[in-house]
Amino acid sequence: MHRVAALLLFSSLVPAQTIQYSEARKVWLINSAHSAYAMGIDAQGQLQHLYWGGPLWSIDDVPAAAERPEISSFDPHQMYENEEFPGWGGPRFYEPALKITRADGDRDLVLHYVSHEIHGDTLDITLNDIRDDIEAVLHYRSDAQTGILARSATIRNNTRQPITIESAQSATWYLPAGEGYRLSYLSGRWAAETQLNREPIQEGMKVLESRLGESGHNLNPWFSIDRDADEDHGAVWFGALAWSGNWRITVEQTPYRQVRLTGGFNTFDFAYVLKPGESLETPVFYGGFAQNGFGEASRLLASLERARIAPGGAAAPLRPVLYNSWEATEFNVSEEGQKELAAKAAKLGVELFVIDDGWFGKRNNDHAGLGDWTPNPQKFPHGLESLIDYVNSLGMDFGLWVEPEMVNPNSDLYRAHPDWVMNFPGRPRSELRNQLILNLARDDVRDHIFDVLDKLASAYKIKYFKWDMNRIFSEPGWPEAPVAEQKELWVKYVWNYYDILRRLREKHPGLSIESCSGGGGRVDLGVLRYVDEFWTSDNTEAFDRLRIQEGFSQAYAARFMSAWVTDVPNTNHRSTPLEYRFLVAMQGALGIGANLNKWTPEDVNLATKMIALYKQIRGAVQNGNLYRLLSPREHDVTANEYVSEHGDTAVLFAFRHSQQYSTPAPSIRLRGLEPHTLYRLESTDGKLLPNQTGLSGAYLMQNGVNLNLTDDYDSTLVVLHRQQ
Repeated sequence: MHRVAALLLFSSLVPAQTIQYSEARKVWLINSAHSAYAMGIDAQGQLQHLYWGGPLWSIDDVPAAAERPEISSFDPHQMYENEEFPGWGGPRFYEPALKITRADGDRDLVLHYVSHEIHGDTLDITLNDIRDDIEAVLHYRSDAQTGILARSATIRNNTRQPITIESAQSATWYLPAGEGYRLSYLSGRWAAETQLNREPIQEGMKVLESRLGESGHNLNPWFSIDRDADEDHGAVWFGALAWSGNWRITVEQTPYRQVRLTGGFNTFDFAYVLKPGESLETPVFYGGFAQNGFGEASRLLASLERARIAPGGAAAPLRPVLYNSWEATEFNVSEEGQKELAAKAAKLGVELFVIDDGWFGKRNNDHAGLGDWTPNPQKFPHGLESLIDYVNSLGMDFGLWVEPEMVNPNSDLYRAHPDWVMNFPGRPRSELRNQLILNLARDDVRDHIFDVLDKLASAYKIKYFKWDMNRIFSEPGWPEAPVAEQKELWVKYVWNYYDILRRLREKHPGLSIESCSGGGGRVDLGVLRYVDEFWTSDNTEAFDRLRIQEGFSQAYAARFMSAWVTDVPNTNHRSTPLEYRFLVAMQGALGIGANLNKWTPEDVNLATKMIALYKQIRGAVQNGNLYRLLSPREHDVTANEYVSEHGDTAVLFAFRHSQQYSTPAPSIRLRGLEPHTLYRLESTDGKLLPNQTGLSGAYLMQNGVNLNLTDDYDSTLVVLHRQQ
């Protein structure tokens, strides 16, 4: 049966109610066209996971939860039952979802079902400790279009004594029982972010985490699990944690052939005190299922991000072509120099002009000025108004780089408020990049940062902030807080960071914000609720970026991937052609970071052509479906295809690293086309071999296209137009 017809038939079978509940068997089924998820209450009142996989149309298929017999006194039934949200209590010694200590030292916590509520696509299940009124409300929100579940928990202390939370996780996910699973995750470092790893899941625990105070360069809070999938085939379970601070995902294969993941706040240096009546919200942990490989998993997650997570949702405008002046000037910023660059950028077709570091305070290098967010009067004797008016007169919007969480010891702000930085009294204050971190967990620091940014956005016609964070945490002390509450800094810092972003967007609805932390140090679905794009990496070297961008695309949509064209040689002293650099960057939100003062007339002509071309195809790139056709990890040729939301346009990018023995590039089989439809192929540079101008979707997907990629660092772009 044709896949579309099959889906239509299935949709007629799936009950209209996304979330079903069987009172007789105490079972819930959360269903969609892509997946289903089920859990139930056993005879002891424990909430047990029952199913996560392909869609089901009948709740009667799901077996009721049942308590299992003990294997031995060393293997009690609690150790191999799949509790949906296990507390640490009784004979449970796997990774708990919730661990507490009471005021009297009692640490036992056993959670049983109390009640539930269903409201449309949202299910809330309340669990309570078997003795004390310590409550965990589990939240499930289902996205009908993608089948992705958003899970989180609210922990409430309804007792008369304080409790200390030592572990608060968002969710535990269970895979169907068995062995042979494989884990995919993203690792890296500064300038080498989002490197894709795939490895077998063995018995024991694999911990993915950040202890850095942000989501981090080293590991990204995303995962996928499969048995034998590839880009187009096989079952894939996937998810991402929406948190911009310390996080932890524990992947565990038990001795009982069960694979489980638990994720939420990192337990490292973590303690959160709940006084009577207080509660703690955990981050959202998204999870989904794809039946057709890693490619479908990425497309489902990207669709959710664009429609349900990012500001503006599906109605958000396309990201503009940006120019950033950092590489042209570094700290040597002046009104005259910026105007000269702005004029050149405008002629290329740039839509947003951004001044980077060096415009404020006594900022002539990275040793001074952070924290003093007023224009430098020597560099801008007329303030920023004159420059902004000039930029606007050229038809461009204006943007500004800021790093508001940071402060140089050599700054007016630090001299006035040395207590505002994180510190342990009497201990060193470690400087990284000559700067310290303001303790954003403090509400007075939060309000100061908001006021600074609000004044900038109110005083000037600023349409964009590039919000940077150029170091990780150290000495995370909060001496003003009670000792028992000082470790809450890790969580309250992030909450206040989100609060500033939220308030800025509410007060300045035309403002867009980029999340940057020395590249990809703060890329996650938590901050995506408040920002429009991510600075992917400080490494803008085009060949390196192919692997960085491939990893990024596993978890995040192209619309959110800031990608720049810069001068060569760059990070690793490699030189690549300007067209190659443009085509690599055109696979995301295109930016220019080169020194335009050094460009030749030929460079200017090519850049003008490429920017105009990008504007024609960016709708397909930023909002379309991505098909990774050939991987830079596995092939000499890298190929990616973007199919527009309505299928009328497809864009093929292809890159060749090098060739040997005059070997032709392989045929590239496309994906996501309509088999019985003809497509007109348009080559932008003549590298599409002859007799391939009008072909059916079936031929293009089964036989492919042939490209004349013969040089080292060769590249091309082919646009496909669906014929009416």
